[in-house]
Amino acid sequence: MSNVLAFILVFGVLVFVHELGHLIFASRAGILCREFAIGFGPKVFAFKRKETVYTIRLLPIGGYVKMAGEDPEVIELKPGHNVGLLFNDQGEVDKIVLNNKERYPDARIIEVQSTDLEHDMVITGYEQGDDEQLQTFNVSKVSFFIVDGQEIQIAPYDRQFGSKTILQRFKAILAGPAMNFVLAFVIFVLLAMIRGIPTDDPLIGKVIDNEPAQEAGFEQGDLVKSINGQSVASWEDITDIIVVNPDQELTFLIDRAGIEQELSVTPKTVERENGETAGIIGVYQYQEKSFINSFSYGATTTISVSQQILIALGNLISGQFSIDDLSGPAGIYHYTGEVAQSGFTSLMQWTAFLSINLGIMNLLPIPALDGGRLTFLTIEAIRGKPIDSQKEGFVTIVGFALLFLLMIVVTWNDIQRFFL
Repeated sequence: MSNVLAFILVFGVLVFVHELGHLIFASRAGILCREFAIGFGPKVFAFKRKETVYTIRLLPIGGYVKMAGEDPEVIELKPGHNVGLLFNDQGEVDKIVLNNKERYPDARIIEVQSTDLEHDMVITGYEQGDDEQLQTFNVSKVSFFIVDGQEIQIAPYDRQFGSKTILQRFKAILAGPAMNFVLAFVIFVLLAMIRGIPTDDPLIGKVIDNEPAQEAGFEQGDLVKSINGQSVASWEDITDIIVVNPDQELTFLIDRAGIEQELSVTPKTVERENGETAGIIGVYQYQEKSFINSFSYGATTTISVSQQILIALGNLISGQFSIDDLSGPAGIYHYTGEVAQSGFTSLMQWTAFLSINLGIMNLLPIPALDGGRLTFLTIEAIRGKPIDSQKEGFVTIVGFALLFLLMIVVTWNDIQRFFL
């Protein structure tokens, strides 16, 4: 699997699941979701299903669900505008044609005097050829603007994000990061079912071809009783002895199918990333397959990885972890390619790790991230009224600018580290 394909697969899954969480809970709350996008920038692919346009965009740096009311509506009808009205079977306006009206011969042309397309859902104006009688037209709850032949659904206030309760909005925002944790849990459960659950018993797992353990005659399932006469009770005991004895012959007393025998093996020397040397014999920890235990393994592993990431974040804040050690899209691309070389299950595990990382990062109380939006909602719940939209918008823009700057710095470090 090429690096590019592996990165696209991992990135696509992470963003899809995250944004799907937003979409599901926003739709359940009755919010009109205009677009479900993976990536930013120009559209590469798009299709519409029900009310939502699903798009894949060129730049793989995130995604979004565009909910009605979160951004100012780009279309505003002002007095004096000439528009065409098309009606449904109930006599309500269901399409408002803004330009190219000659393409719609059945449309009734009016000069707009006033509109309320959020609450009362009406439009008033003078029909072409009748400048004396002001008419009021009821607009359907499900209606559309037509601009350049494209339909844009009108969002009544009760379909907008801001009209919903704090709890409904909170769930719609929280659902994105939450789905990343759910994805990680599901992946770890599947891995446990496929590969098994690591057990701390002193059992030999998979034996690697052409490594010292295979040459010494070890087999999967061998129970290690002692090494050089020293009793062992766990897998950790085994690795502790092997690691500190590179190039030193070790005598293992094993139990194979109830029969004890001795095997001698000399761990080979490998160099670790910190420059130190260690011994290895070429065996994996024993993996036990259990359908029921797979679910508890998925939960405990998700929690464990989350704790590790939170500790790393704490070290970053305290200065024990340098910003130069962070990775952005370029670094993730590099590491994803490396992991993909180890096989599909390794790529699944890496995806689970990244998914937890994405979930935690999005929960940080930083403006422009989900955590920042949740913070604003929490403040609104405490105050009993929302924060001024202009102030919230300013803080969000500043937060987005700082995040963008951080992304540039991290990406440049990645490029220097991996590609120059």
